[in-house]
Formats: sequence, C-alpha cells, structure tokens
Amino acid sequence: MSKKEQGASRYIGRARNAVSSRLQNFSIVSLRDLIVASGPTILLVIGAVLLAYWWVDPAPPRSLRLAGGQENSAYEQFGKRYAALLARDEIRVTLQSSLGSRENLERLRRGEADVAFVQSGSTDPDQAGQDDIESAGLVSLGSLFTEPVWLFLREGANVRQLTDLRGKRINLGPEGTGVPRLIRQVLDANGIAPQDLKTGDLADTPATVELLAGRIDGLVFSSAPEAPLIQMLLQTPGIRLFDFSQAEAYTRRLPFLTHVVLPRGIVDLGRNIPAQDYHLIAPTATLVAREELHPALVGLLVKSAGEIHGGAGWFQQQGQFPSPKYTEIPVAPEAARYYRDGPPLLQRYMRFWLANLAERLWVVVVALTALLIPLSKIVPPIYVWRVRSRVYRWYGELRAIEQAYEDSGAAPGDAVRKDLGRRLDGLEDRVNHISVPLAYADELYRLRSHIHLVRERVRGGAQVEDVPVHPAVDPQASASPG
Repeated sequence: MSKKEQGASRYIGRARNAVSSRLQNFSIVSLRDLIVASGPTILLVIGAVLLAYWWVDPAPPRSLRLAGGQENSAYEQFGKRYAALLARDEIRVTLQSSLGSRENLERLRRGEADVAFVQSGSTDPDQAGQDDIESAGLVSLGSLFTEPVWLFLREGANVRQLTDLRGKRINLGPEGTGVPRLIRQVLDANGIAPQDLKTGDLADTPATVELLAGRIDGLVFSSAPEAPLIQMLLQTPGIRLFDFSQAEAYTRRLPFLTHVVLPRGIVDLGRNIPAQDYHLIAPTATLVAREELHPALVGLLVKSAGEIHGGAGWFQQQGQFPSPKYTEIPVAPEAARYYRDGPPLLQRYMRFWLANLAERLWVVVVALTALLIPLSKIVPPIYVWRVRSRVYRWYGELRAIEQAYEDSGAAPGDAVRKDLGRRLDGLEDRVNHISVPLAYADELYRLRSHIHLVRERVRGGAQVEDVPVHPAVDPQASASPG
C-alpha cells in the first residue's frame, strides 16, 4: 500500500472515530436530558420510600433483653444458646440472671426485660401482686419444654410418700423461682400445711451443697433435665429421686401440670441409672414476651426455639416442642402464624435482615406504583420540551433579526445588510454547536434552513413569506409539552 493510500486510510479511520464519538455524545446528551427531566420524580419517589421505610414498620432493634434463671440452671443454659443463635443474625442478647419464673414475669410486667422464660402456673390470677396478663401486655411465643418437679432426698430421710415430709428440712428455693408456690399447692393437695415441715429458701447451688453435706433432708428443683445440678444429683450415691406415683392424679387436680416418666437407664444405660422408671409431675416452660416486641424478632425467636427445643429428649418426642399448646398466656399472632405456616417465604431463602427489609418494603412498592403511574405521564413531555427548547429558543433571535430587516425600510443599505449578516453568522455558529439527540435532529436542521432563508432575504433573495413552513417547526406550537 502506498503512502498516499495509507494516509487516506488513516484519515478515514479518524473520521469514523469522530463520527462515532459524536454519536456517543448525542446519546449522552439524551441520557442527561432524561435524568434532568425525571430528577424531581426520582427524588420524590426516593423520599416517599425513605419516609415509608420508617413510618410503615420500623426496623427491628439489634438488641434484646432475655431474663433467664439462676446459676447452673436450665434457664441459664438455654439463654446462652438463644444468645448464640441470635448473634448469627447480628442480634445482641443481654442475658439477665434471675431467681426464676416469678421474678422473670415481674421483670416483663415492669418492662425491664423484653422476653423471658416463665413456668406454667406462675400466671395464676390469684398470685399476689400479679396483674392480669392482658392488662400487663404479655404474649406467649410458645411452650418450650417440660420442667419436672425434682424432689431429691437423702437416703436416710425415710420418705416414701409426701406425708412423710412432716418435720423434715426441705429447701424449696427463693420465692422468685415459682417453686415454693408450686410445692405448697402439691402439699396442700396432700393435706400438709406449710408449718408441718422446715422449709428453706436457698438458691439451687448452695442448697445442693447443704444437701450433700447432710444439713438438710431434701431439696426441690423444677427444671429441665439439661440443668447441670440435675445431671449431677441423678448420679450421686446416697441421693435418691422421689417417685410421684400419683402423678396422673396431680394433673387432674392441678391442670397446669403434666405427667412425665423418667425412663429406667436414661441417664446411664451401662450403669442402669436410674434403676427404675420414675413418675414425675411437670409444669411447662414458656417463652413470654412483651406484646410490643417487634414482629420480626418474634419470628426469629420462634425459629431459634425450634432449633434448640425441637429434638427428642428425655420427656418429649421429636418435634413436640416448641408448640403453641400448653401455655396459659395468649399466643402472639405472629408466633401462631409461624407455627401454622412456617417461616415467611423470603426468610427461607434470604438472610434475616435482607428478608426483613424486603418484607417491609413490598407494601411501599405497591403504594408507590400508584404514585408512579401519574408521574410517568409528566416525565416524557418535560423531556421533549427540554430537548426542543434547546433549538426553539434561537427562533426568538432569528425573528428579531428578521424584524430589524423589515423595520429598515424597503431598500436597506449595505451597512444594514452587513450588520444583519454578521448577526446571522453569529447565530448560525452558535446553532452549529448545539447538541441534540438524534431523534430530534430534524428540529435542528429546520432551524438551520430557516436561518438560511432569512439570510437570503437579507441579501435580497427569496421572501420568507413565500416559503411553505411545516407546522411542526412553528416555535409557538412545537414548544408546547403536549
């Protein structure tokens, strides 16, 4: 290829690049005009979304106060597991130590805790100082597990039936646990008055120490078998578990109790511990919350309860717990929906916070659709007006030049013609630098042709009035957004 051909090829390449660049610029101009035209609508929609985001349903809090139980109790152990599970979804759980069920209930009532473990029977309306549950604003998130009444006795205590407890030193635990009231109801059913035995109010751990030291005859727990103290006492020589052989009768007298059986060998099959089946009476542990707890947290707590308590255990079958049954407190609507339908659809496939955001915004999206329909009819006319006004605003100056020519008389002088020609040249130069989208290029070319017609008239050529004008080029008509 000769140098001349190479030069021509380079020239053609540069020309093509220049044309491509200009076409891209035209597209960019169109995008910029579209953004400017739709800007107010976009800002309005974003503002409405943000307002609705906070107004329709506030985001769930990232912290939760959970009232548990005493040291080495099942409530304490389960509380730690809830904290670990909720931490995966960036929810920080503050565990509160307490004496037990009744104290937890009082903390909920006073607003000092958001959720707590509460034992069935603790919400009896006759309970001293306890407000009605509905007026207290409490709801149940479901029952979690049975809490058998464990009456551990020294071998030498010689207690075969509850009436043998008269005159014995038995630790019932602090009043805040709910156990003293429960045992008093059981003793009353057997015709035993509280003053017939020597009761103590030590916490679980020091009471266990007293029992092992022989300074008391027995102690009472009401706890899940996962509690470390229960596990230890079941395997301690010289300590035996009381068998509630009339357990079924107790459930008829005290409806909040259930009859459960501790199977032979369940603690240690190799050593056959225990050596017999034990019949026990058991209230049910319930997860109770304040009714203003965020619905998203309700679902998350029920989901966590399923992971923690859903397996088979010493006193339960696979999937028996958690359950909306066995609870004296009304179940929260969100919890009942979870038990009936399972987790929300989005939470089955998304992380908690992302699913929660989508669930909260879908209502907003539906509402905004009604807002966007009328707004979408405003944006196109604004866009057309903005693009065309870039061309039509020069018609005013063109008309002024033509009017100056007409005002100069029938035969204007050369000086007037030259001045008007310079003005037309300046106008044409500015028009040549206008960038408009390709779809509106015909408007630009019409303006340039009209400048040419006026120039011809100024030079003494054809009359503009004799040239037919397409209605679309009339500035007054074309500038209208409609």
